[in-house]
Amino acid sequence: MKLKGSALMFVGAVAAGSCLIVANAIRYQQPMHYAEFVVIFALSLIASRLKVKLPGLNGNMSVNLPFILIAAVQLSMFETLVIALASTAVQCFPKHGGRPRAVQMLFNVSTMAVALGMGHWILQQAFVTRAWTSPSILLSLAAAGFFLFQTVPVAIIISLTEGPNMMKVWASIFHLSFPYYVASAGITSMVTTASRHVGWQIPLLVLVVMYAIYRSYQLCFESMSSVATV
Repeated sequence: MKLKGSALMFVGAVAAGSCLIVANAIRYQQPMHYAEFVVIFALSLIASRLKVKLPGLNGNMSVNLPFILIAAVQLSMFETLVIALASTAVQCFPKHGGRPRAVQMLFNVSTMAVALGMGHWILQQAFVTRAWTSPSILLSLAAAGFFLFQTVPVAIIISLTEGPNMMKVWASIFHLSFPYYVASAGITSMVTTASRHVGWQIPLLVLVVMYAIYRSYQLCFESMSSVATV
């Protein structure tokens, strides 16, 4: 599918923003948490292939979000970006083989970087930290920012390429994916709390939970699609 000029300009703007975020993360790179990084990196790649198509929309959703949020809380921004961008790129490959579209991959990876940048900014802002001392509330605020900056650009690009009203598209995305974001934030909060007492290996258990969520969404969306075609 050939993108219109306005859509290409929007993709370029998102990509430019993502480059600034990546450059800033490289500039302020901190020492690596090698063992934890490798485990979360591997789990996020596996989870990125557990994806379901959103009914009525030209897009899909994978269950790698909790691992990205866990990385955002426990690792550096640079490590989180490597994990998130790699898993997003892997998610772009068609489930049954074939090559992803280069522009689509660029947009998805760039959107992820921008959303992470916003979530990280919320977590790091001193005024937010002073106003909200609860880690759970901070995580919820960061997840909300991440959600908005990941879903709004998707709604805009769908509107620019396919023609429907952007707000209607975003409302559909919100309806289908918001419960998943809430569940992911809740899982992340529990994992980060448990990690302080059990150890960072606790994310290994999350993959089992996310597979169950993936199967639930898969069955739900398949049911919705079958009803829509009757």
